[in-house]
Amino acid sequence: MPLPLSPTFPYALATSERPLAGMWVCSGSPLVAEICAGSGLDWLLVDAEHSPNGLESILAQLQAVHGYPVQVLVRPPVNDPVLIKQYLDLGVQNLLIPMVHSVADAEAAVAATRYPPEGVRGVGSALARAARWNRVPDYLATASGTVSVTVQIESAAAVDAVEDILAVDGVDAIFVGPSDLAASMGLLGRQEHPEVRAAVEHCLAAAGRADVPAGVNAFTPATAHHYLDAGARFILVGADVALLARGSEDLAAAFVRPADGTGPATSY
Repeated sequence: MPLPLSPTFPYALATSERPLAGMWVCSGSPLVAEICAGSGLDWLLVDAEHSPNGLESILAQLQAVHGYPVQVLVRPPVNDPVLIKQYLDLGVQNLLIPMVHSVADAEAAVAATRYPPEGVRGVGSALARAARWNRVPDYLATASGTVSVTVQIESAAAVDAVEDILAVDGVDAIFVGPSDLAASMGLLGRQEHPEVRAAVEHCLAAAGRADVPAGVNAFTPATAHHYLDAGARFILVGADVALLARGSEDLAAAFVRPADGTGPATSY
């Protein structure tokens, strides 16, 4: 039976009248991913760079969120053509490629998602969920239109090269990571520093001029609104593990009295 694939993240950006808000999914849990998928947010980022996600858990999360009205991006741990090939064959349609510092890095990311002669993706669609085991008509001929490539700008070198990176054919969007960017600027842990903010704003402005969507990571509401006002088309505003960590800490603060008797009183 012929099967269609879902529209990609760039289509969602292009057809939305407002910026898209999303969250990180880092727990590795399909159940948590499904809970987040039904939250009403526009998109999720399943992370494998700093989270305990492998091929099996990513597949399970893709299956868990299928059918929910949410876009899903997946971030591999590295810009590697072998790993990207495996992610695509799993059925990942939207990739966020980390640590893209140059035009060459961006070109390599795009090439990893394209079959020859346009790229270097290995051919295994008959065995892969990506083509629904050859149930997607003409998958090999149309595969490049079923995936999207967002590259992550998270170093001073990438900021310097952002205009050229935006011009790479096949780069659908850029996403700015202020934490690693701050570190590369000698400002580790200071992503709100004015120089870091200025670098993020430079990337957003360059993307606007190039008519390429740009996003940014911003957990602080005031910072998120600042970057939205500066032209961000999509944004990450939280993470499953952070919500659980802070929520459980709030419960402990409200109901657990320290052994020395100080602290808030427990109420029932």
